[in-house]
Amino acid sequence: MPKCAKPLHGELAMTSTDLMRHAAGVFDALGVHYAVVGSMASSFYGDPRTTNDVDIIADLSLNHVDPLVTAFRTDDFYISEDAVREAVQSKSQFNIILPEYGLKVDVVVKSIKSADQTDRRKSVPFKSETVPTFFAAPEDVILGKLAFYREGGSDKHLRDISGMLRISRDLIDFNYLNRWAAELGLKDIWDGILEKNRDA
Repeated sequence: MPKCAKPLHGELAMTSTDLMRHAAGVFDALGVHYAVVGSMASSFYGDPRTTNDVDIIADLSLNHVDPLVTAFRTDDFYISEDAVREAVQSKSQFNIILPEYGLKVDVVVKSIKSADQTDRRKSVPFKSETVPTFFAAPEDVILGKLAFYREGGSDKHLRDISGMLRISRDLIDFNYLNRWAAELGLKDIWDGILEKNRDA
């Protein structure tokens, strides 16, 4: 078992950030290329927002299944070996659940569609951590949020993007974003957000 995957009993509280760092440590110990995406990533680049879900894209193969399941098979976590194996084979997703705290990690297995989100990741060293946590590049986080908004219509994704534009505008590659927003059929949504945030 990776050293970072020790049982969590005895800690005063577990937050989604703690869970993210723990999961990132496990992936790193297993040599798995990954990137944090979703609301945890948009909170890092923009306005912090409470969430119980940690979204991670990971480049997993069948060789990773047994050690990954072993790493999380403690009294604290629930993980299904069958679900992990199926997700790896079908390039879909599975969950790692921390029932005591109502938290979970949604792991999306890397596919051609999600390749850029791990290849263009950014390392973030947290205090007292010798191994950094890797976040997807801000452009890929925004593209993911645009796609989620198109699918579900939740304004929280638009607010997350607005926060990123206000706080991390200097880090964003707008040429990349414009090109991929058009490629993915998200240009109308993206143009609308740019118009609303042009003075940010």
